[in-house]
Amino acid sequence: MKRNDIAVGLYILAAIMFLIIPMSPHLLDFFLALNISIALVILFNAMFTQEVLNMSAFPTIILFTTIFRIALNVSSTRLILSTGNPGRVVRVFGDFVGGGNLVIGVIIFIVLILVQFIVINKGSERVAEVTARFTLDAMPGKQMAIDADLNTGAITDVQAMERRQKIQDEAAFFGSMDGATKYVKGDAIAGLIVTVINIAGGTITGMMNQGLPALEALQEYALLTIGDGLVSQIPSLMISLATGILVTKVSKEADFGNLLIGQLFSIPKVLYIVGSSMIILAIVTPLNVFLFGGYGLAFIFSGRSIAEKLEIESIEREVSTEEAEADEIRKPENVASLLQVDPIELEFGYGIIPLADMNQGGDLLDRVVLIRRQIAIELGTVVPMIRLRDNIQLNPNQYIIKIKGIQVSEGEILFDHYMAMNPGYVEQEITGIPTFEPSFNLPAIWITESQRERAESLGYTVVDPPSIIATHLTEVIRSHIHELLTRQDVQNLVNNIQETNQTLITELVPKLLSIGEIQKVLQNLLREQISIRDLVSILETLADYAPSTRDIDVLTEYVRQNLKRAISKKYFPDGEMTSVVTLDPKVEQEIMDSVKQTEQGSYLALDPEVTREIIESVQSEIQKLEELGKNPIIITSPIVRMYFKRLIQDYFRDLTVVSYNEIDSNVELQSVGMVTV
Repeated sequence: MKRNDIAVGLYILAAIMFLIIPMSPHLLDFFLALNISIALVILFNAMFTQEVLNMSAFPTIILFTTIFRIALNVSSTRLILSTGNPGRVVRVFGDFVGGGNLVIGVIIFIVLILVQFIVINKGSERVAEVTARFTLDAMPGKQMAIDADLNTGAITDVQAMERRQKIQDEAAFFGSMDGATKYVKGDAIAGLIVTVINIAGGTITGMMNQGLPALEALQEYALLTIGDGLVSQIPSLMISLATGILVTKVSKEADFGNLLIGQLFSIPKVLYIVGSSMIILAIVTPLNVFLFGGYGLAFIFSGRSIAEKLEIESIEREVSTEEAEADEIRKPENVASLLQVDPIELEFGYGIIPLADMNQGGDLLDRVVLIRRQIAIELGTVVPMIRLRDNIQLNPNQYIIKIKGIQVSEGEILFDHYMAMNPGYVEQEITGIPTFEPSFNLPAIWITESQRERAESLGYTVVDPPSIIATHLTEVIRSHIHELLTRQDVQNLVNNIQETNQTLITELVPKLLSIGEIQKVLQNLLREQISIRDLVSILETLADYAPSTRDIDVLTEYVRQNLKRAISKKYFPDGEMTSVVTLDPKVEQEIMDSVKQTEQGSYLALDPEVTREIIESVQSEIQKLEELGKNPIIITSPIVRMYFKRLIQDYFRDLTVVSYNEIDSNVELQSVGMVTV
C-alpha cells in the first residue's frame, strides 16, 4: 500500500476508534489541533484552486472531515462529563473566546451557529442544487458542440475524449456537491444539539458527582461545553465556507485573489465616489474625522494610482499593437495571406451597409445563409462561404459580385425604394425611375414606399432592395456553381455517403475513377443546372460504365440518362403538353461527322459556315417558342446532345438541350419546329 492510502485509512480508523475508546486530554488536544489545521488547508485550497475539478474529491473530503469532527466531539463530551477535564484546547476556547463569561460565550456560540447554518450552509446548499441542475441540463449541448468541433477538424479525437471526460467529471462533481452540502448542514444541527445536551448533562453531573451548587456547576460545565462547541464549529465553519467558495467559483482560470481585487478595485471612478462619500461623512456627521477622512483620502489616492496604471497599460497596449502590426508587415511570409482568393465575394458601397448591418435592422446576412441552404437543396452541392465587405471605391448604391476574385456581375439599387416589374399583363403604368432588374435584365422602375401598395394592387411584382441583391447573387452562384466545386468538396460529398455505401465507394474510388474525374462529371451536370443531390445514383452509374470508358463527356451522358426522372421533372410539368424544338437528322449527322477524337478527349471541328447556319436556325426556332410563352427546349438524339450543347452554349446560355433518353416515358411532347440548315 502507498503511504497516502495508509494515511487516509488511519484518519478514518482513528475517527471510528474515538467513538468507542476514551482518550486522554493531551491526545484530544493533539487531534483538535490537527482538525483545525486540516480545515485551514481545505479552506485555502478552495480559495486558490484555479478550477473546481482540481478538488473533485471535495464531497468525499467533506464526509471524512465531518465524521472525524463528530468523533472528536464525542470524545470531548465523554471527558467533560466523566472528568471535567477535556484538555487545554477546549478550556482555552471556552475561557478566551467567551472571556470567562458564560453569557458572552453562549451569545458568541449562538451567533456562530446562526451564521454557519442560516447564511453559509443554506446559500451553499441552494447554489449547489442549482449548479448541479444546470450542469446536467447543459450536458447534451456541450456534447453536440464537441461533436461539431470534431467533425470540422477543430479538435482531435484525443482532445474530444478529454473534453467529454471533463463534462462527465463536472456533472458527477456538482451532483455529489449537491448531496455533500447536506453533510455540512447536518453537522451544524448536530453540533447545536450536542452542545445543549452537554450543558444539561454537565450541570447534572457537577451537582450529583461533585456536589457543586447548580449555578456553579452550570458556570463550570457550560464554559467547557461552549469551548468544546467552538473548537468543533470553527473548523466546521471553515469547511462550510470552502464549500460555498467552490460552488460559487465562476472563473475557472483566473487566480482567486487577483480576480476579487481586480473586480472590486479596478474602476477609478468608483474609488473617487467612495472616497468623496467617506470625506463628506467625516465633515458633515459627528463621526471620527480622522478615521473616515483617512479612509476617504486612501480611496481617492488609490483611484488616482489605478487610473495612472490604466493609462500606462493603455499606452503600452497601443504601442505593442502597433509593433505587432509592424512586425506582421515586415514578416516575409505575410504576403502568403494576400494569395488567398475568396470563392464568392459581394462588395457594396457605403449606402448599402445598413442592409448588411444587423444592428440597423438589415437582414442581408440572413438571406446569404438562406441562399446557401436553397442551392444545397436544389443542386445538391455546398456553396462556399460568401464574403461580404464594403468598398468605398464603389458608388454608394452600387454592388459587385466576384467569383474567385474576378468581377462577374454588378448592380445598383436605391435605398428606401422598391423595384416594380411588369409581369406582362399590367396595362396601367405607374411613375418611377426607369431601371433594369440586375438578375435577368428585365425592364423595371424604382418606386417609393407610398407607391408600393398601389403597384401591387395593379399587378406589378414589387421587391425590396435586399431581395434584389439576394436574387442576383443566387443567379450568379447558380451559373458559376460548377466552377466552385473543388476536389475537396467532392471528397467531402463522397465521405458523407461512404458509411452507408461502403461497397460502392470501395469499387469506384480510386480503382475505376479518381476524385478529379468524378469532379469533372459533377461539374458537367452542374453546368447545366442538373442536381447532384442523388449522388448515390450518380456514382452507381459511373461504377457501371467506367470499366468500358474513361471519357468524361460520355460518362456524363450516361449519368444524365440515369437521372431522366429528375430531368423530366425539372423541364416537363406533369400532365401538360410541352412544346419543344427537334434537331434535323441531317444536322445531327453533320455534327457527328465533325467530331474528332484525341487522347485528351473529343472536340467538334465543324465548318464555320455550317455553324453560322445552325446558330441562325436555333435563334429562329427559339423565337417561336418565346412567342408562345414557352421555355426554349431542344430535343436531340443521345449521341449528339453533348456536342450540340457545346456548339451553342456560348450563344444561348439559358437554352435547354435534352436527349430522347433523358425524357421519362409519361412525358407528352409537341414539336413546334426543327433546327435545320
